[in-house]
Amino acid sequence: MDSPSLTAIEHNTIQPIPKDKRHGTFSYLFTIWFGINMNLLTVVTGALATTLFGLSFMQGSLALILGVLIGTVFMALHAAQGPQLGVPQMVQTRGQFGSMGAVVVVVAVVLMYAGFIASNLVLGGQSIHVVAHSVSINIGVIAVGVVSLIAAVYGYDLLHEYSKYVSIITGLALLAVFVTLMFYVGLPKNFMTTGAFTWPNFMGALTLAALWTLSFAPYVSDYTRYMPETTGVVPSFWATYWGTSLGSILPMILGAMIGVIVGNGDVVTGFATASAGLAMPIVVIFTFGLACATALNVYCGVLAALTLVQTFATDWMPGKQARILTSILISAVCVAIAIIGQASFLTDYMNFLYILLYVLVPWTAINLVDYYLIHHGSYDIASFVKSDGGIYGRFQWPAVICYALGFLIEVPFMSQTLYTGPIAKMLGGADISWIVCLLVIGPVYYFVSKNRTKMMIPAVAAE
Repeated sequence: MDSPSLTAIEHNTIQPIPKDKRHGTFSYLFTIWFGINMNLLTVVTGALATTLFGLSFMQGSLALILGVLIGTVFMALHAAQGPQLGVPQMVQTRGQFGSMGAVVVVVAVVLMYAGFIASNLVLGGQSIHVVAHSVSINIGVIAVGVVSLIAAVYGYDLLHEYSKYVSIITGLALLAVFVTLMFYVGLPKNFMTTGAFTWPNFMGALTLAALWTLSFAPYVSDYTRYMPETTGVVPSFWATYWGTSLGSILPMILGAMIGVIVGNGDVVTGFATASAGLAMPIVVIFTFGLACATALNVYCGVLAALTLVQTFATDWMPGKQARILTSILISAVCVAIAIIGQASFLTDYMNFLYILLYVLVPWTAINLVDYYLIHHGSYDIASFVKSDGGIYGRFQWPAVICYALGFLIEVPFMSQTLYTGPIAKMLGGADISWIVCLLVIGPVYYFVSKNRTKMMIPAVAAE
C-alpha cells in the first residue's frame, strides 16, 4: 500500500492497524531514529560526561559510546513488535501485565514523555534566545511548542517524513559545527588534559548514555505499527540500532567537547560559540530538529495517555478528535512546565533521567523476555483493546510481581542526590542498578512465566 497523503490528519490511535493500511520499509526506522536524536538535548546530555562527571574528553567519549551501544540493543529489540502486532507499545504491554496491571507502567511512561517534552522546549527557547536576544526564552518555548504540536497532530506519516529531512539537514549541520570548532574556533591548549578519571564517574556517564537510548524503548512500536508484517525482525533491529546509535553518539561527542570548553558554563551558549559565524543557521536547524523530537514525544505521549484513559473507559475507543484534543492538552501543560522550571533545568533533567532508569528497566526486561522467549511474538491482539483485558485479564501477576521485584533489586544499587544505596556506596557511588536489574529480572520472569503461557489462547491476527 502507498503511504497516505502527508496533508491528511491520521485517524488511527491505539487500535490495531489493519493489514491493508500497512506501508513503509525498515529504512524508515533509520531516518526517524537518527533524526530524533540529532538535536540539542543530545548535545547537552553528552556534555554531562565532561561537566557533571568531570571526565576528560577521551574518557567521556568512551563512556558515552559504550553506553549508547549497550543501551540501544535493548531499545532496538522492541522494533519488531510494531510490524508483528500493529499496536502502540503501551497497548502491547497489556499482554504481559494485564489491562490494569499495565497502568503503573503507562503512567510512568506518560510522565517520561512530559519530562522530555518540557526539556526539549526549555532548550529550544534558550537556543532561540541565544541567537536572537530580542526573543525571550518563554516566547521561544511557545514557538517550539506550536511547531511540535502541529506536526504531532498530523501524525505518523508526517512525522516519518519530517524526521527524514531533519536527519539529513542536522547531520550536515553537525559536521559543520565539528569542522568550525576544530579548525576555525580552535580547541583550548588544555583540551586533552582537562578532567580526571574515576570509575564511579565513568560508570555514571556510561549509565547516562545507556539510559538515553533505553528511554526510547516505549516509543519504538509506535513508529513501526503501520509497517507490514513482512518487515522482518533483523532489518527492523539493525535499522533502529544504527539509526539510534549514530544519531546519539555524534552529537554526544560534540557535547563532550563543548563540556570541556565551557566547564561550569552554559552548554547552549557554548554550542552557539562553537558554531562561530554559522551560529544563526546552525541553531535554527538544531531547533527544528528539537521540534521534531518534541513532536515525536507529544505523539507518543498522547497514545500512552489515551491507552491509560481507555483502561478505565469501558468499551470506548479513542479516535482522531480525542488524539487532537489530548495533543493540545499535553502540549499546553508541558509548555507551562518548561516556562516554570527553566531556571533549574539541568539539575531537574539529571534527576529525571535517573528516575526513568529505575522505572523503565524492569519493564523492558519483562517485555522483551515475554515477546521473544515466552510468546515468540504470538499474542491475542484483540484482547489488547478489551476493557477487561481479554485473555490476559486485568492483572498478569508474574509480570506485576517481577516489576515490583525489579525496582526493589535496584534500590541497593541506586546512586542519587537524595539517596545512595549501600552497595552503591561500596562501589564509590557508581550506579549499576540497571545492569543488575536486567541480569536478574529477565531470567526470573522467564522462569515464573514459561509454564503459565500453556493456558493462553493462540494469537489472533489483527484484521
